[in-house]
Amino acid sequence: MKKYVFLLVTLLIASCAQPQKQVSKTAIIITDVNIINVIDGSILEKQQIVIDSGKIQNISETIENANDYTTIINGKEKYIIPGLAEMHAHIPQPSTSKKRIEEVLFLYLSNGITTIRGMLGHPSHLELREKAANNLILSPRIFTSSPSLNGNSIKTKEEAISKVTTYQKEGYDFLKIHPGIKLEVFDQLVKTANNVGITFSGHVPTDVGIRHAIRSKYASIDHIDGFIEGLVPESENVNPNDNGFFGYNFTLLADESKIDELVQLANDHKIWIVPTQSLFERWFAPISADELLKGAEMKYMPTATLQNWKQRKGHYTESNPNFNKDQWNQFNSIRRKLLKKLNENGNRILLGSDAPQLFNVPGFSIHHEIDGMVKAGLTPLEIIQSGTINPAIFLNKEDTFGQIKVGLDADIIMLDSNPIENIKALKHISGLMVRGKWLSKEMIDIRLNEIAKN
Repeated sequence: MKKYVFLLVTLLIASCAQPQKQVSKTAIIITDVNIINVIDGSILEKQQIVIDSGKIQNISETIENANDYTTIINGKEKYIIPGLAEMHAHIPQPSTSKKRIEEVLFLYLSNGITTIRGMLGHPSHLELREKAANNLILSPRIFTSSPSLNGNSIKTKEEAISKVTTYQKEGYDFLKIHPGIKLEVFDQLVKTANNVGITFSGHVPTDVGIRHAIRSKYASIDHIDGFIEGLVPESENVNPNDNGFFGYNFTLLADESKIDELVQLANDHKIWIVPTQSLFERWFAPISADELLKGAEMKYMPTATLQNWKQRKGHYTESNPNFNKDQWNQFNSIRRKLLKKLNENGNRILLGSDAPQLFNVPGFSIHHEIDGMVKAGLTPLEIIQSGTINPAIFLNKEDTFGQIKVGLDADIIMLDSNPIENIKALKHISGLMVRGKWLSKEMIDIRLNEIAKN
């Protein structure tokens, strides 16, 4: 019996003498936070999340030595979701100052956008992408298109072969399609892209048409481009080039009974859609430039840009004899029906607002886009999925971002309330983590004030 007691005491002493596991000096812990599962909308309550080296290292109900962490972020009564992706972004080019480029990248971040897909590429964006990936600049993760492929840049099959091959070799993530490309040149572009292994996204040239574009397997069709034209019966014998702003001129000819067939075709070919609905409810909409300029976020844009936006909007709406409110209401109603049906029949919607475009301030415009998606009938969870897990699937990066999950990049938005209950909660960020770097609400506000003063 004495031997047994002695052995037990020895074991207890030995166990107490074992050193406690050291907490990494660079580790961060978020305590007592509610995690939203973007797959099904369920909530994991009062979780402790450990982040180190830019990755989510652990998620559990309890963590030993929680007070030993150098950085402790109190998540009590807060909700977190993965960082959002702006899937139709524009990154300034070198004619813009380095300072302004950094400001634009921060404007995206300030609204929880930790990934951007640049839709008008430039060689400088390849370097910027690498700097962001290596945390040499404070920036969202960057995916960049090639420079524009359009009716002027590729007029022949030979030019299509040359430029597609060059852009793939230079390392662009995908090709950007703009209007004006002739059908035979487009088909050569598609053939070459498939041969060299690069995807293509963007507009649908009128000579190509939506059905041929879908069958050619765009990675994404942006702006829901070409769909309204595709609803016009062949018996109308329209000139496709008379379509106006994304099919607006054909609104009265559109046969809405064709929507299901067109949506099914897109689903059959697994086409992703970036709606950029905010363009059609702000820029090309019966709302005055002066009213839009009252938006609080306009203070983050240069005065010259705002003046340009006002002038261009007038050209497209107030000064456009073909623009009228009744037709616009019908046009926008069709767009909303298309958006809802495309989402229901495939769940391949990607969040994207086309910023900075007219009255779409980087980062802030995503909330206008979300408003448009709500009006089209999408649920808060579907909208959150369009900016988190869907982009990760689309970009084949499910092992990198898109969820709050151990092993993934620590791209995290902390919110004051539950966005599944009210999507406007996405406007109320109490902090943001971008690949492990924590940006507090105070830090974000200070930087925004600096940008507003420039």
